[in-house]
Amino acid sequence: MRILISLCIVVCFAGAGCRQQQNNTPAFNTTHISQVVTKMTDLMIHDITNPPLASRFFSYATLAGYEVLAENDSTLLHMHKVVNDYPALKKPDSLNDFHVEISALLAMMETAKKMQPSGKQMDQYEQQFIDSCKKSGISPELLDHSLAYAGWVSKKILAFAKGDRYNKISNYPRYTPVNKPGCWFPTAPAYMAAVEPYFNTVRPFTLDSAAQFIPPPPVTFATGRQSDFYKLMMRNYEVTKEMPHEYRVIAAFWDCNPFAVQDDGHLILGLKKISPGAHWLGITGIACVQAKKSFKESMQIYAMVSMGLMDGFITCWDEKFRSNRIRPESAIRQLVDPHWQPLLQTPPFPEYLSGHSVISSASATILTHYFGDKFAYRDSVEVSYGLPARDFTSFKQAADEAAISRFYGGIHFMDAIDNGVLQGTKVGEQAVRKLQQGK
Repeated sequence: MRILISLCIVVCFAGAGCRQQQNNTPAFNTTHISQVVTKMTDLMIHDITNPPLASRFFSYATLAGYEVLAENDSTLLHMHKVVNDYPALKKPDSLNDFHVEISALLAMMETAKKMQPSGKQMDQYEQQFIDSCKKSGISPELLDHSLAYAGWVSKKILAFAKGDRYNKISNYPRYTPVNKPGCWFPTAPAYMAAVEPYFNTVRPFTLDSAAQFIPPPPVTFATGRQSDFYKLMMRNYEVTKEMPHEYRVIAAFWDCNPFAVQDDGHLILGLKKISPGAHWLGITGIACVQAKKSFKESMQIYAMVSMGLMDGFITCWDEKFRSNRIRPESAIRQLVDPHWQPLLQTPPFPEYLSGHSVISSASATILTHYFGDKFAYRDSVEVSYGLPARDFTSFKQAADEAAISRFYGGIHFMDAIDNGVLQGTKVGEQAVRKLQQGK
């Protein structure tokens, strides 16, 4: 089912890539950006890309697309006024006679091709897009010039990306779980190693540093029945005894766990799912279409949400490996019930803060800046993964539901959720503040 849907998206892209307007110029809109993001997401599912790294891929690809537009439209804000260390790019005079929107989409593809492990698979998709443009009447010469400009922008963005220090992470020592009571350690069934323990060393986009907004410390681990931690833990245990159906629906809808595995007794099988960042970019596309945002408006919104996602992961992972708190599954099995299982599979990294809470609130804050605080929409992002659409009256309502889903799923304590929401809101507000200061 998922493979057929992905192929349909590609075919639709090829058929609608360059529809002709009455003035014989191609018509491009939010859908074309969304289709590139969808293709990137398909590759991430194939590669089992972890959520923080996925946000990095999305950020630089959408930045490349936006850079093309900003360089050629004086009404658009240049990101060197918003993003840390971002260079003031200026295209060479030799790069001319290109199509701006085609170049923007190709710049996204060229960047994704170079950054994603299976990026080579983007070649066929890119060629389908180019062929569709030719069929619509775009001259090969114009397409060649557009691709050359896209390649130049992508090269500059990739150089900027290289400076964020992610490539140095492989040189750090392998992370070893802390062998102390109350600290995180890998969980069944796969007992996976910690994911991205050094992600806080990556350069953020709009934050001053990974530690700009240090949250309050988590409730301290304790084994006594009258301790605050034991009471906190028992809330997770009690909610699973008679789980309402709606809680299960909410937990499943926001699961977005690319690490999910299934133990069938003989083999450990991987269950490929969308990442939380990809889900929020799907919401971004839905909102842009519904609000009839222009191509250039949509590209900026995609870029800002993507960068907000990455900054959210950076600050969240900074806290995760500082507090290094045990997961509910491990604590409950140790202190209450050795056979207890959470509704969702426990992700392979420390518990506090809740990543879903942080990045959902950050995304919702940025989207609210563009669309308002009463923007109602239907979230159909997970339909292609077999889950029905859900209706929301605002982005905040959706973010709050995404946050509480981690409690229903049994993988986070409530203080990680509550403080994660606050943390994500601060990250989103920082992104909006930098955007407004740059104007």
